[in-house]
Amino acid sequence: MATPFNRLGFAVLRHSNRIRCRRKQNLDAFTYRPLHTSPNYRAPADDDDDDKGPRRLPEEPYSFNPENLSSEARHHYDLLSPQEKLEFQKNDKAAYDHFTSPALESKLQGLVSQAVYDINQQTPRNRALPQRIMPGLMAMGEVDEQGSGEDDDFDGDDITSTAHGDLEQHREIRDYARIAAWEMPMLSKFAKPFELPSRGKPLRFRYTTYMGETHPAAKKVVLEFCTRDLPGLTEAQRVKLVKLVGVRYNPDADLVKMSCEMFETQAQNKRYLGDLVDTLMAEAKDATDMFEDVPLDFRHHKPKPRLEFPDKWKLTAHRKAQLEANWRQQALREREREASGALIDGTKVIEQMLEAMNTQAPAKPSMPPPGGAKGRQKQLAR
Repeated sequence: MATPFNRLGFAVLRHSNRIRCRRKQNLDAFTYRPLHTSPNYRAPADDDDDDKGPRRLPEEPYSFNPENLSSEARHHYDLLSPQEKLEFQKNDKAAYDHFTSPALESKLQGLVSQAVYDINQQTPRNRALPQRIMPGLMAMGEVDEQGSGEDDDFDGDDITSTAHGDLEQHREIRDYARIAAWEMPMLSKFAKPFELPSRGKPLRFRYTTYMGETHPAAKKVVLEFCTRDLPGLTEAQRVKLVKLVGVRYNPDADLVKMSCEMFETQAQNKRYLGDLVDTLMAEAKDATDMFEDVPLDFRHHKPKPRLEFPDKWKLTAHRKAQLEANWRQQALREREREASGALIDGTKVIEQMLEAMNTQAPAKPSMPPPGGAKGRQKQLAR
């Protein structure tokens, strides 16, 4: 515990001579390095003695620059008279000399050393760390896993973990059922009738939701718009816009489709797509270069075959009348065949076959010879 205080104290002592009065911090000139309690050393020169004790870094020469002052201090400094500015610089020089004086550094070092010593005396030497309790299976996912402790001994009086999972799923289903029964009907008062988008809203955005679950595709936003619906574009500008969007253009439907999922929220992705459309329109209206020498390239689009229902198969009024006439003629022919007896009745044919089978004498079944192969040989010999 004393080590952090030790590092903090010596860090304050080491950087105390760099603090200047009422000056804003220069982050570019600040050197980041880890905190440690070792003093700074420098390599001895050739003419130095063999003393390799700790040495202080060379002090920075004092120089007053109003640009280093904070905004508030700089405002007050500009309001001063020349004589007051000299007095201000004199006080700043005195404060710099005070903070960089060896006496103050020695005093701070003594205070830090005394504070570190007091903390070391108050901290027990052999403090035993608390034993970490491993959370049990029933405590997994809880807010306080360590406080739950280990699981109780299993005495055969509980269900398995699979059964607990089924119970948890059943509770979740009942929770959604309660929401559907009691809360969702109240959402009907917020329902709004569907209205077709006006011509002033040519952009159509599509979102994806997973009903409250976290999914990486939930932030994706898809934008579709028709190039002919964009206001303020001439035919030449529209053709240039088609050339700019490239493979995102569908020539069959005259639709441009773009998507974005670079940002973390749907609102940011939607804003990016809106700004991108504004940029495309601005470039399309730029008459500096209309890309007239660049031909339209639709090789990326593979048209799908569209199967159409034949016209002669469509059920029109004339076709209905023709079918009804055919049905009436067919029914008339069936009645004529029935009256002349030419119509075959399947029920009568089956009854006649059954009567003929009953009148025939049944054949006497032949019994197999006893004894297998030897019995057959005896029977042949007779």
